[in-house]
Parts: sequence; C-alpha cells; structure tokens
Amino acid sequence: MYVIEFLKRTMRRSNIPVLIYLLLNVYLITELIQAVYASRGPSLYFWDAFRISVVVYAISLTIALSPIGEWILRRQTRCVKIEDGALKDYLTPLFNEVYQKAKEKDNAISDKVQLYITEDDEPNAFATGRKTICITTGLLQLPDELIKATLAHEFGHLAHKDTDLILVVSVGNMIVTGFILAVRLALTIMYLFFSFISIFFGGEGGFIAALAMFIYHTVISLVVSFLTWIWTKIGILLTMKSSRSNEYEADAFAVSLGYGNDLRQLLTRIDSGASKGLFASLVSSHPDTVKRLERINELMSSIIE
Repeated sequence: MYVIEFLKRTMRRSNIPVLIYLLLNVYLITELIQAVYASRGPSLYFWDAFRISVVVYAISLTIALSPIGEWILRRQTRCVKIEDGALKDYLTPLFNEVYQKAKEKDNAISDKVQLYITEDDEPNAFATGRKTICITTGLLQLPDELIKATLAHEFGHLAHKDTDLILVVSVGNMIVTGFILAVRLALTIMYLFFSFISIFFGGEGGFIAALAMFIYHTVISLVVSFLTWIWTKIGILLTMKSSRSNEYEADAFAVSLGYGNDLRQLLTRIDSGASKGLFASLVSSHPDTVKRLERINELMSSIIE
C-alpha cells in the first residue's frame, strides 16, 4: 500500500525535524482556532479545538497527497506541459528511454509520469508527487546524456517516494491557511452585517465602533496570513534539509540504471557554476558535491567488482 510505504519513509530518523514540525502545526492550528472563537465570543476548550484541528489537518494532508495537491504544486512552481512540437520531439525519446529503465528497475513507479518544464536559466529538475518530473529550460543547454542522468536521478526520488513530504508541508499548510482565513472571513462578514445594523441604530458612535472592528479584523487576518507564510517556508527548508540523505539514494538509483558516468559529469559541471555561501548551503536540498561523487564512485566500483 502506498500510504503505508509513505508512512514508513516519513518515520525515518532523517525526517524527525519534519515530523516535529507537523506536530507543531497541529498545535498552532489549535491555537488559531481558539483565537478565532475568542474573537467572537466564549472561548473554546483546548481539547475541543485540538480535535477540530486534527480533522482539518487530516483533510488538508489528504488533499495535498492527492492529484489536486500535485496540480497545486505544479502551479506554484510554474511547471507547464511541453507544447512546442520540436522540443517535445526532442525530449520525448530521452524521457521514454529513462522511464522504461526506471520501470524495469521499480515497477511501482506510476505508469502516468509526465514531463513538464519551467522557465529558469539554471540547469535543474525536480520530481513531485507521484506523476510529475519538471525540468528547467536551463537544463536544455546540457548534452543529451546529462539530461538523461538528471531524469534518472528524479525517477529515483519517485521510486523512493521522497517527494510527498514537500506536498504535505507546502500544499497542506496552504490549505490549512485557506481554511483559517475562510473562517475569519465568514466571521468578519457576520460582524459587518451586524455592524451595519448598529450604524443605522447607533448613530455616529456605532459607525466608529464598526469601522474600528473592521480594521482590527482585517489586520489580524493579514498578520495570520503572513505568519503562516513564514511558517510554511520554515517547513519547506526543514524538509529540504532532511531530504539530503534521500539524494544519495536517488543517485544510487541513477547509477543502477547505467547513468553513473553521466551523473558524475553532471554534478561536476553544475557544481562549477553553482552559487556559494552560507544561505545557499542552508537552503540546498543536496549534499556536498564531493561527497556525492565519492559515493557514486564507490557504487560504480562495487558494480564493476
């Protein structure tokens, strides 16, 4: 079962920071729900709010791991289908060659994986969900064999189900944020309705009170949106950091498909033009290139032996 395998992967030691983050999410949603109730009247008991937050978060994760979540992430990353006929004719044979080898290696890979493209001058690619591999326009500047090595690496992520954590964090949080803001919006609309009544019957004082409360609710909603956006970014960084160990496995998958030499050339070529610095190191989801090359060499040596 896909869900059971995904849970097993999620429970690995390298993913502990992400698991803690997800648990904190439930707690923060509980606090937000309590704050929403408190702003409109009697407060809600913590455990009642907690039960609501668990249901809301479970629904959001279900949507995130569905084709809808994959579609949302493609939209966020501006990945589109390849419409240009000449480009499609060029990439399709490369993609199909790697796809066929990947399926022979791991038949659990979906039969409906599709190739997408996004505008970016940096040579790169990523996989998400179960059926999406997206390459950048910059990758097209590389030789065919290096493009195939890149695709083989991304198929490794699909085979190992590494890509769902990003869906859980980014799309899941976005859905939860939408829910919280929708609740606040509904409460604000209700308040405005009663405020208009107070304006007509309360004179100038009623109008000032209604205006003040409208500004208050608007500011609170904006603050909640901003803080949730920051929190989501933190979650993505934690996921990327924890996924570094998965890169070795994706490299190993590419080597097993016969793209070891090409992968070595790819890493050396990309690393020579990669951005350096502390921030780039922190946000990178990939381990140090030297370490990756060492592991690839070890794998290829073991295959030869």
